[in-house]
Amino acid sequence: MLTNTFSHIPGIGLITEKRLWESGILSWDDFVEPYPIWLSSEKIASIKNHIDLSQKHLAYQPEYFADLLAPDQHWRLFPHFRHSSAFLDIETTGLDKWGGSITTIALYDGRSIFHYVQGDNLDAFKENIQNYQVIVTYNGKCFDIPFIENYLGIKIEQVHIDLRYVLKRLGYLGGLKGCERQLGLHRGELDGVDGYFAVLLWDEFKRTNSRNALETLLAYNIMDTVNLESLMVIAYNLNLQKTPFFQSHCLTVPEAPDIPFRADPRIIDKIKMEWGSPVSFP
Repeated sequence: MLTNTFSHIPGIGLITEKRLWESGILSWDDFVEPYPIWLSSEKIASIKNHIDLSQKHLAYQPEYFADLLAPDQHWRLFPHFRHSSAFLDIETTGLDKWGGSITTIALYDGRSIFHYVQGDNLDAFKENIQNYQVIVTYNGKCFDIPFIENYLGIKIEQVHIDLRYVLKRLGYLGGLKGCERQLGLHRGELDGVDGYFAVLLWDEFKRTNSRNALETLLAYNIMDTVNLESLMVIAYNLNLQKTPFFQSHCLTVPEAPDIPFRADPRIIDKIKMEWGSPVSFP
């Protein structure tokens, strides 16, 4: 989709981009004479110059396009840089990045699942995240990334596709779980487990050293990242429906991989009995 994109060019908005497509200019290679009569000579020169720049950055520099596209248009980056993308989600002891701590991090690149646990291997995340050029989150710009940077003392410099903005433009609100439900994704025995419940699972693990509580937490955390891949593909396809490229560029929604941990229904029921129905994180 990137080579069909013109809205990253200064002065070219979504409406002008659509007019270019309707004029038969469907990709950068199509921008040749005769040019549409409604384009000024200055605009033609600008487009040609930025197409040349875009071609030079296409192979290895997603940040070039991310800096020029609005956050709700970052979906366009995904197919071209999918091979170097990772889906990321964290669990914490609370919402306050200054007073809370990270309990677990899950990372999924569409092939392999990685998990990191406080007191075990959390520091390994610092090196492993460098293997990727693009990260995909839900609400990570406001929560996950600032929390990671503050808690681990690192700077996350990868291009960031935040699905909160992409899905909001499509009309999907209600947090990650709400968007999943609206788009037909289900969590099985983890249905009803949310961010606050994840805090209680960590507390149960620390208090009782229950391996089942930790594995339930990891199963929940990893499912977040696995579902992010499906949401990314679904959001990409929904956006494509508004372009001439749906038939040619549509992606197949991936099958969920096997998650290496299983939720323990007994632990979930135990915490529900002890705490009732906890208030969800926003």
